[in-house]
Amino acid sequence: MALYSCPQCSMSVNTNCGACDAPLEDRTLTRDDGSQVNVSECPNGHGKIKSPMCCGSDMACAV
Repeated sequence: MALYSCPQCSMSVNTNCGACDAPLEDRTLTRDDGSQVNVSECPNGHGKIKSPMCCGSDMACAV
């Protein structure tokens, strides 16, 4: 199970795909303007979401 945690306050969440229950994986998307966005993606192709945020920053995942 993917465990995302906040380095500032130690809040954590588990994230799995709702369709297949696989742990979501960290990915980085690069926008047309060159900026980057962290996302959490299903390894089985069911989609992706914006990575969870806490304390104004993306939460980190150790998976």
